[in-house]
Amino acid sequence: MRILVLEDDAELRHATVAALGGLALAVDQATSLDEAREHLLVNDYDLAVLDRVLPDGDAVDMLADLRRAGLRVPVIFLTGMGEVGQRVEGLDAGADDYLVKPFAMAELLARVRTQLRRTGEAPQPILELGDVVLDPARMSVTRAGRPLTLTPKEFSILGYLIRNTGRAISRTELLEHCWDEFADPSSNVVDVRIRLLRSKLGDPGIIHTVRGGGYLAEVPAQ
Repeated sequence: MRILVLEDDAELRHATVAALGGLALAVDQATSLDEAREHLLVNDYDLAVLDRVLPDGDAVDMLADLRRAGLRVPVIFLTGMGEVGQRVEGLDAGADDYLVKPFAMAELLARVRTQLRRTGEAPQPILELGDVVLDPARMSVTRAGRPLTLTPKEFSILGYLIRNTGRAISRTELLEHCWDEFADPSSNVVDVRIRLLRSKLGDPGIIHTVRGGGYLAEVPAQ
């Protein structure tokens, strides 16, 4: 899943991105309204976390414009503007949640998980494919009851493939949903990660190569 973070404070932005990355989410970053607007119009995000006051204006105005234009991505405002009227203004402009600084990172992550569940696109509490069990809440994966140690990226890829069991997923689609904007689409980064993931999952293989179509997760025929 892919998230946009708009924040001009470098320290807070890096901390937020690191925390979200720990949830196996791909995170893009923006430091201005113009940059955020371009990201939101071009990319398919599952959630946006937006600061309000930026050097080039108030994100409330940008969000209101984008909502009128049909933008449906869930939005959490993360801002120091905490007066009741300001919170109401943000929600009326189209925000789905509003968290005032300073905040506890654990609370932000909980609110992110809540919004992702509400979209209907978030993974189920427990994902299963054959004897592979993936628990998003605990960031754990087992096969035949044996714990596997996956990196956040491998966890994200496996979760996306299992949620789309039986459907061929292209390399481009995996890049869009499991990597951030800095991934090089011309590289073999997806193939390398899939190869490592297959090695950790062991036999029988559940991730199959589709000639000309990417990868498909499926329990092998008996």
